[in-house]
Amino acid sequence: MPLGGGNKCGCCKKAVYFAEEMQCEGQSFHKSCFLCMACKKNLDSTTVAVHEDEIYCKSCYGKKYGPKGYGFGGGAGTLSMDTGSHLGIKPEGTSNRPTSTNPNAAKFAPKGSDMCPRCGKAVYAAEKVVGGGNSWHKSCFRCAKCGKGLESTTLADKDGEIYCKACYAKNFGPKGFGFGQGAGALAHA
Repeated sequence: MPLGGGNKCGCCKKAVYFAEEMQCEGQSFHKSCFLCMACKKNLDSTTVAVHEDEIYCKSCYGKKYGPKGYGFGGGAGTLSMDTGSHLGIKPEGTSNRPTSTNPNAAKFAPKGSDMCPRCGKAVYAAEKVVGGGNSWHKSCFRCAKCGKGLESTTLADKDGEIYCKACYAKNFGPKGFGFGQGAGALAHA
């Protein structure tokens, strides 16, 4: 222990005395300094997430360092307008990663990976949805006619394409008088 008090605070670098000490990953912090680096919320041992020498609440840590892309971080049935700019995250459109212009990109997919019949690209396990006898990306698992998102219980397939039950019935179901009118419609005899 250094002279003049306890260990040095990982945030303000001042002495931390035993009565006000919070420890995390071998570092000491004042209770008042033990805050999320992004949103400044108070942290404790159950809400802290560490990245190198920085501490975050689990929510900000997930936004900044967690998985990105379709299906991550939004929660069930929610839309988020949060771009993450306060966390130092660049918005989706400003990625400085080079995009592939190779028309044969699917040839370089790992061996044994499935190909999505809609877009022709490799389907990895984390984004795989199985339906109609094929593997699909979550974003491609939509009705071929109306674009509605599908589930295994709401899909019908024909000739390698998938449809919602309504579009399938409308396009491939029985035709003629008395069909397609729905319950409660008058049927003329």
